[in-house]
Order: sequence, then structure tokens, then C-alpha cells
Amino acid sequence: MIKMKTLAATALLACSSLFATAPAFAQNSNAEILTTVLERGVLRVGVLGAFRPWAFRAEDGSLQGIEVDLAKRVADSLGVEVELVEITSANRIQFLEQKRIDLIIGGMYDTADRREVVGIIEPGYWASGPSLMAREGAISSWEDVAGKPICAKQGVIYNQLIETRFGARLMAFGGNTEGKEALRSGKCVAWFYDDSSIAADLASGDWAGFEMPVDALFVNPWAAAVPIAEKDGAFGKVLSGLVYGWHEDGTLIDLQAEYDLQETAWLAQMHEDLEYDRSFLGE
Repeated sequence: MIKMKTLAATALLACSSLFATAPAFAQNSNAEILTTVLERGVLRVGVLGAFRPWAFRAEDGSLQGIEVDLAKRVADSLGVEVELVEITSANRIQFLEQKRIDLIIGGMYDTADRREVVGIIEPGYWASGPSLMAREGAISSWEDVAGKPICAKQGVIYNQLIETRFGARLMAFGGNTEGKEALRSGKCVAWFYDDSSIAADLASGDWAGFEMPVDALFVNPWAAAVPIAEKDGAFGKVLSGLVYGWHEDGTLIDLQAEYDLQETAWLAQMHEDLEYDRSFLGE
């Protein structure tokens, strides 16, 4: 725990120092995006558009949600405006590689394969794992899905697990809305997706008579991402410092409460591990 607290304090100090010396970034070949963003005055952040409550379209058409709030916090920290670019799980890495966005904050799991192609920012800012939403009483264990149709979203990295491990028949849909409506209409017996998202649906009041009957298969952090060449440069270090700060000061826990999400053990543990020890101040 002491090591984690030290890393957090070091990252935050580095972040502050980088902001204080912004003009020097122009001479740093590893600071291409950061200098471009500062000169442009706009940070382009890729966020999902149908992933309530992390990123979604409000009634007025604007993008809102936890990840939108985080994107705005990054831009505010840099002293620039934010441009939100709607992405999907299928195109988000392409958008980053094509320089259509500077940063991904889009519900993306941190995986070994993704680390080969994008710069994953440590630590992760959220975490979740695959679970099921089903009508009450329809499913009581993971083994109950064997041979049954299960709805899922196309392109999600863990989809194959429910087929290979439990023998379910996967029905993949292009978006969350289509997949969940197929569940509601009885085309499948369960919706296979992240437990955090399912908990948000159940808390919304729109899914009376449904439940999340099984524990998540695993818990995996979600990470922001930059072009791989930028991960260890100025831009990557600034972002890492910011995420450490969000854990340390309780920002992420506050957002969890603001959006009426069920409390998660992972966020609580990260806050405990990274909270700076101020006891010497008599606090």
C-alpha cells in the first residue's frame, strides 16, 4: 500500500510539473499530441454514445455521462476546450490510429492484445466484468445457459466465453439497445454484458421483473488510451497523473454516487490504496 501511495504522489507531482513547463514540450519528440492540443486549444476525446451512464445522448442531443465528465476534466486540466467524438467499440482504436481523436475514454478493457496497439494509461479509471441480465427466476447459475440463446453486443472481447465455457448460443447485435430489446421480447433468455452496465439498467426502473442472477466471471479494469508512441511521453504521463488523482481524491467514487450506480469494491479499494496519508497534518 505504501508503494501505491508513493506512486500516486509522484505521478501527481510530475503532472503538475509538466503543466508548469508547457512551452518546453515543443522540443520533446514524445510530446507531439500534447503540444498539438495546447496549440489547437481543443482536446478531441472519443466516447461511446450508447453506454448509459458512462456516455449517452441526452434529450437535447448532447453527450453526457461519467466518461464525458472525465473527458471534460482532462480538457479543463490542460486549459483547453473539449471536442467529444462519438465512437463505437468496433472503431475506437481505428479513430485513434487515424488521428481523428487524441484520447479514448470509452469503456475499454485493459488487455494484453490492446497494449500491443495503443498506449494504455495506468491506472484504470473503472472496472467491471461480464454478467447476465435475465427475467427473475429464469437463470440461477452460469451452467443454466447451456444450449440457450443469449443476447450480446457485437465486438465485445469476452463474447466467446459464454459459448466455449458454458455452451450457450450467442446472438450478437450491433448495439446495446437492440440486444436488450431482444431479451425483453423473448428472443433470448439473457443479456450478456458488463455487470456495471446491467446494474445501471436495473436501477433505472425500466427493467422491473429482471435481475442479475450471477456474479461476474471476472473483474477487468477499464483504461483510457493514447497512441502507443505517446504512452511514456508527456501526454501519457499527464493522463496517468490525472487518473491517480481521481482515485486519490474520491472523484470516481463521487461520480459513481452522482449517477446512482451500485458501489463497487474495486473503486473503494483503489481509493484506499491511493489515498495520500495526511495524518501528519492532524486531519
